[in-house]
Amino acid sequence: MDRFFSDIASRMATLAGQPKTFFLALGTIIVWGISGPIFQWSDTWQLVINTGTTIVTFLMVFLIQNAQNRDASAMQVKLDELIRAVKTARNDYIGIEHLTDIEICRIREALEKDQGVEGALRKQQSEALIRLVERR
Repeated sequence: MDRFFSDIASRMATLAGQPKTFFLALGTIIVWGISGPIFQWSDTWQLVINTGTTIVTFLMVFLIQNAQNRDASAMQVKLDELIRAVKTARNDYIGIEHLTDIEICRIREALEKDQGVEGALRKQQSEALIRLVERR
């Protein structure tokens, strides 16, 4: 069941991100809008698009969330492998994604403090980031 859902979620997420899918949805909305006068802008006419978009949105939330969860998990495993493989890296950081947000913030603050990311260095980083953004 998990494999089946993962395959379907991956395919649907890929399809949903295609330009063809966007133009299909746009075409559907245009046809619906043009058909308004034919159906005299009736409640049923409005209900059709409201129901359709609600159902599609509801299902897509689950499919896209599944795809994002798998991508994030795969990325985390890859990062953990890099940490494990680099001899000077601290293996203590493997699995920290399971900590709370507050715990992760504390670790980040401690690392920044340990690396001297304060005062002048933080200002240098900020200036470097500003230059980088301005180049775009």
